[in-house]
Amino acid sequence: MSSRIENQFTVQFWGVRGSIPSPGLHTVRYGGNTPCVEMQVGGKRLIFDGGTGLHVLGQSLLRQMPIEAHIFFTHSHWDHVQGFPFFSPGFVRGNDFHIYGAIAPDGSTVEQRLNDQMLHPNFPVPLQIMQANLDFYNVKAGKPIKINDIIVETAPLNHPGEAVGYRVNWRDGAAVYITDTEHFPDRLDENVMWLARNADILIYDSTYTDEEYHSPKSPKIGWGHSTWQEAVKIAKAANVKTLVIFHHDPAHDDEFLDRVGQEAAVQFPGAIMARETMQLQVPISMPLSEPIPVSEFSA
Repeated sequence: MSSRIENQFTVQFWGVRGSIPSPGLHTVRYGGNTPCVEMQVGGKRLIFDGGTGLHVLGQSLLRQMPIEAHIFFTHSHWDHVQGFPFFSPGFVRGNDFHIYGAIAPDGSTVEQRLNDQMLHPNFPVPLQIMQANLDFYNVKAGKPIKINDIIVETAPLNHPGEAVGYRVNWRDGAAVYITDTEHFPDRLDENVMWLARNADILIYDSTYTDEEYHSPKSPKIGWGHSTWQEAVKIAKAANVKTLVIFHHDPAHDDEFLDRVGQEAAVQFPGAIMARETMQLQVPISMPLSEPIPVSEFSA
């Protein structure tokens, strides 16, 4: 690993769509793959969620093997795991993947849920066919994870079936990944605010507009997602530098998302729209002089 990579903190988007893959002429500019975000932090590769964007990322990684990466799942709804069975590096011996996820309300681990989606009659080959080394870790929301000098903070999110939000801290930089979550009607979510505090980059579930969320014909209240207007509120209150509007609704075409981006930028000049292949840089300075204390497991 070059010293240049080891001193960078980058965020790249491989899947930015929510709910269901939405390929076609109407989603070309922003992309139709479901969630997958890659962070390269101090020479380590962190991957968040395994939607269909994970397949695209995997194809690019085939040119860089052997690969070691840490894969964090927010939860196991289809759009966040459906790319995992098609993650090509997972089938190659010599690659090494550390996989993190919370235990679901039914008691199942992330390993069990990834295994189950690859069983007949849903999929032709089982998880055990993967030849890469797969190590699984149970995440307890609220407890941090240490990877060398990277601290990954976690918090529970407001989503049916539960979900976990992640904040990646390295040196004096921070990038936050918050999806899928639904805002509260009477206050800002304390867990979201804690993760987002003073972040350089906040990636936030902005599936709907306020009008769609409160639509009298088809309201989205209780569906587990938020709006771009709520994202702006969080970004302002948490002193975020760059807000990335993420988890685009499958019905929102490029022109619709163009309009959202324009409106959001008026309300919060640091707001941008997530696009597939988009790469952002987290500014960092020299290493911290004192280590950050961590009370949970290291990997």
